[in-house]
Amino acid sequence: MFDYFYTMQGMKKVFVLGAILVVGLSNSAIAQSKKVVADKIVGQVGDKIILRSEIINTIADAKRQTQGQENVVLPNECQVLEGQLIRKALLLQAQKDSLKVEDDEIEAELDNRIRQTIQQYGSKDILEEIAGKTVYQLKDDFREAFREQKLADQMQRKIVDNIKITPTEVKQYFSRTPTDSLPFYESEIEVSQIVIVPKANKDVEEYVAKQLYDYKKQAEAQGPKKFEQLAKNYSEDPSVKENGGQFTLNRNDKFWDPPFLAGAFRLKEGQISPVIKGKFGLHIIMMISRSGDEAIVRHILRIPPITEDEIKETVDKLDTIRNQIKAGKINFAEAVSKYSDDENSKFSAGSLVGRDGSTFITLDVLDKDMIKPISDMKPGDISKPQVFLNEQRGRKEVRIIYYKSKKEPHRENLKDDYNRIAQRALEDKKTTTLEKWFKEHIPTYYILIDNEFMKCSELAQWKQAAVNAAEVRKQ
Repeated sequence: MFDYFYTMQGMKKVFVLGAILVVGLSNSAIAQSKKVVADKIVGQVGDKIILRSEIINTIADAKRQTQGQENVVLPNECQVLEGQLIRKALLLQAQKDSLKVEDDEIEAELDNRIRQTIQQYGSKDILEEIAGKTVYQLKDDFREAFREQKLADQMQRKIVDNIKITPTEVKQYFSRTPTDSLPFYESEIEVSQIVIVPKANKDVEEYVAKQLYDYKKQAEAQGPKKFEQLAKNYSEDPSVKENGGQFTLNRNDKFWDPPFLAGAFRLKEGQISPVIKGKFGLHIIMMISRSGDEAIVRHILRIPPITEDEIKETVDKLDTIRNQIKAGKINFAEAVSKYSDDENSKFSAGSLVGRDGSTFITLDVLDKDMIKPISDMKPGDISKPQVFLNEQRGRKEVRIIYYKSKKEPHRENLKDDYNRIAQRALEDKKTTTLEKWFKEHIPTYYILIDNEFMKCSELAQWKQAAVNAAEVRKQ
């Protein structure tokens, strides 16, 4: 995962791997844990050291994770070292201010990263083979780094979280921006939706459940290999081609469908569940292995087919909801909360959200089935129910669309884009505050920088502190 990071020298924005400010279980770090390599200390803040390998790993991971992406500015070694120096300084101050991180928080974060990494490699066994260590040993290796990161994050929040921005400051920030530097926005719209997934006929659902019980009997008679074969042949989970229906679960992970998760953790190793009804369809689950809150399972998903009768019932239901909204008996946001099955927009009053988190989006963000009705609507309109294909789920769904508002193409201005400008002004103020904090605190630390980095212009303040520290040592 990547984060934006500002260097202290001129606050130039560069794209750097989260390992500078966000610790991750990176491929190169894991690979390096398998072997002993020549290493040396290239930087130090107080008693916190920075190794040459940390710089190499960060840049290698940045290259790997941005491969094929356009307009990405990768960090150089000087910038990576500066990021590490900043992190160590924040850590020292956090310890000085007696900030604490609970062990449970660290363990939860470690478990989450381990799960993500296992999914990247395909299985726990492959990860352990590449690393040359067990998952538990890997967690031990990374636990202190995660704790340091959490403390540094806490310290940064302590410095900037209480900073607010006033309307006057927003106007002053905007006035300092040259007109020819202001971004130009294409036409943007605000769109909300209520989505309902048609429910299968009970008789059809029972028929599919009987098929799953037949798969269960076959697998119980012939073993795990048969279950895997049945999953590949019959499961309607889109990921089955890649993983054979296998997943790594954690009991505390909120990502999974609750009935699926609960059903899985009721099983013993080798046991197959009864048919479980979840939000994506009907499942049977086989427990492959389990250790505490961690489990590896394989499942078969079947989605009971929807007939035109169920689709028509859903269309009629949404038509009634639309009429209630238009009559003022319920507002759109309330109807979303009460009726919508779309989890992506259910808790944002049905609003579709752009890549920057804004509710104003360009037409290219819309799915192809939404573009046509929107083109025939005007702001304030609510569409008639629309049947569309959810390509991600491979099923037909029904929705009504609320065309809330529209912005014409325009150069950025305070009237139309105040929230965007205010967010940038706030980030600028936080950056200035952090920069001031470091200017005040860098001279108070013992700093060491290796000679190979002494030519880095980004490290001017740190180098001066290192020179001062060296002079003190000579006295």
